[in-house]
Amino acid sequence: MKDLSDIPALMADLGQRAKAAAAILAFAPADRKRAALDAAAEALTQGSDEVLAANAKDLDYGRDKGLSEAMMDRLMLDGPRIAAMADGLRAVAAQDDPVGEVLAEWDRPSGLHIRRVRTPLGVIGVIYESRPNVTADAGALCLKSGNAVILRGGSESFHSSGAIHACLQAGLRAAGLPEDAILRVPTRDRAAVSEMLTMTDYIDVIVPRGGKGLVGLVQREARVPVFAHLEGIVHIYVDKAADPQKTLDVVLNAKTRRTGICGAAECLLIHRDVVDTLGQGVIRALIDRGVEMRVDEGLAHIEGTVPASEDDWGREYLDMIMSARVVDDVDGAIAHINRYSSSHTDCILTEDQPTADRFFQRLDSAILMHNASTQFADGGEFGMGAEIGIATGKMHARGPVGAAQLTSFKYLVTGDGTVRG
Repeated sequence: MKDLSDIPALMADLGQRAKAAAAILAFAPADRKRAALDAAAEALTQGSDEVLAANAKDLDYGRDKGLSEAMMDRLMLDGPRIAAMADGLRAVAAQDDPVGEVLAEWDRPSGLHIRRVRTPLGVIGVIYESRPNVTADAGALCLKSGNAVILRGGSESFHSSGAIHACLQAGLRAAGLPEDAILRVPTRDRAAVSEMLTMTDYIDVIVPRGGKGLVGLVQREARVPVFAHLEGIVHIYVDKAADPQKTLDVVLNAKTRRTGICGAAECLLIHRDVVDTLGQGVIRALIDRGVEMRVDEGLAHIEGTVPASEDDWGREYLDMIMSARVVDDVDGAIAHINRYSSSHTDCILTEDQPTADRFFQRLDSAILMHNASTQFADGGEFGMGAEIGIATGKMHARGPVGAAQLTSFKYLVTGDGTVRG
């Protein structure tokens, strides 16, 4: 067994093994990858008691650390959540294999035939925090896209991630694929994260999935390319032409369905003309649901609210807290979002199509929504089976990162003794 205290040696060993596995996985038949994921789903279903026992240890650890109720919810697994993980594995398995897909092809007057085809990235490093289901999602998507992966989960989910990882490796064994295709850093030592960020000889891209602190660390220190998954500072703008029932349904769902996910709404922007009608009704409904509403002076007259500070704008609460302010119109909402958004997901509620079009045109978040809950900001809900994160940058992958987004491409050029004049 490797010495877990020698972090550079430990990580170099993982890197070497992952790179060797990636070379095999790059041309693994689609049916073998599908079989591995189906077998992993079955192992997860059959091994749910072991996963729950591991999760119980993590929940004890989280309580000892004083994690918030929302963070404990992110960490907690139960029967339905394990079943959802298994369903996610099967959904990814059932998708078309992206590797080798012809993205474009054309002929040149020179006689060349050119094809641009999808190809795996190689080895992906995934660094994530408390949610143990990321272990299954990331492992599945990397395998489907022909990439080996090194998973480094958060200290809070250490035992849960280990149990889920064991199911993924059981699937690889059952399908005759290298177990090293899905590796996990077997230590909570934070030095392993710093080591991953500089492993340019082994890792082709890093995907950080977590809060501002984690993503900021990765962006500052990484020498490996990064698909950034920034915090979800999610806004909902209630326009003067918003439908009252749709607004109530969408806002309550977007905030309270699950507060600890990155698609949870964090800031409500209300058109000045509907402050004392629809706006007041929505805020009171949120308060009735147990949400602490931190508001600007334009909403301070609503009973049960508390004053917002400057720090409340552009803040991801991941809790039953929400900020709210009055804006003059859609352009005021756009200006606020442009200043405070993390470019993750933003929503407009309106029945006026030109206003919705203006919102879509003038904002550049990775996901923009019209009359729909921001809790749909999820790869599974987009039909990707699962996601490795919501990329908020502008290069290559953006929005939900599924299997297809974990590929690059190469050009295949065919001639017939063709020479250049």
